[in-house]
Amino acid sequence: MFNLLRNALILFLFMFLWKPSYVCAQQMMNMEEHDQKPYYFGITLAANNSNFKLYQAPVFLKQDSIMVVEPLKTVGFNLGLLANARLSQYFDLRFNPNLVFASKNLYYKENYPVQETDQKIESILLSFPLQIKFKSDRIGNMRVYTIAGLKYDYDLAASSRARRDDKLVKIRTSDYGYEIGAGFEFYFQSFIFSPEFKVSNGFGNVHVKDPNLRYSNVIDKLQSRMLVFSIHLEG
Repeated sequence: MFNLLRNALILFLFMFLWKPSYVCAQQMMNMEEHDQKPYYFGITLAANNSNFKLYQAPVFLKQDSIMVVEPLKTVGFNLGLLANARLSQYFDLRFNPNLVFASKNLYYKENYPVQETDQKIESILLSFPLQIKFKSDRIGNMRVYTIAGLKYDYDLAASSRARRDDKLVKIRTSDYGYEIGAGFEFYFQSFIFSPEFKVSNGFGNVHVKDPNLRYSNVIDKLQSRMLVFSIHLEG
């Protein structure tokens, strides 16, 4: 995952630096006054690939009913707002609250009876990331940047999911974690188009262990993992 992020950043830098400086000098600069704004806003559209990092419980090795339990990767989407405050020439503070639709499913293979089961754990998250943004000098109407920060997630679907089926693996409503990523800024005449790639991972254990549930007691910990590709439209 981190190798993918590193390779994406190398590609971003290469695409910026290959362009000769004399071409940049001849290019018309869009939104030259924008870099001096103390703050600005935008919207975010994103696709995510999410799953769990799963730690098996000791009881998993002692029983012979459930032979396999592993996380599955699924695709979802995000809708968000963006608020950016200028700290200095190269650093910004960014707040990017998102409504995240994600599904982190679990795969079980059982021996008695012989069957395969997917436990669907659908989430609707209110995500509140606060990030520091490090940006390069503009190269014509382009710029590269990196971000790093912390986030807090609240799962709106957690309580309703528990009420709907008491056999489901239970997930905590709250989670917290870190985000790192990189992206471009393309300056047009009236807006900035910013594709971005980031890793958004949870620190905490979101699994609510229930020894009475056979699908739950073989799991010790679940930690959220997410890759996000975003498009920011900023003004």
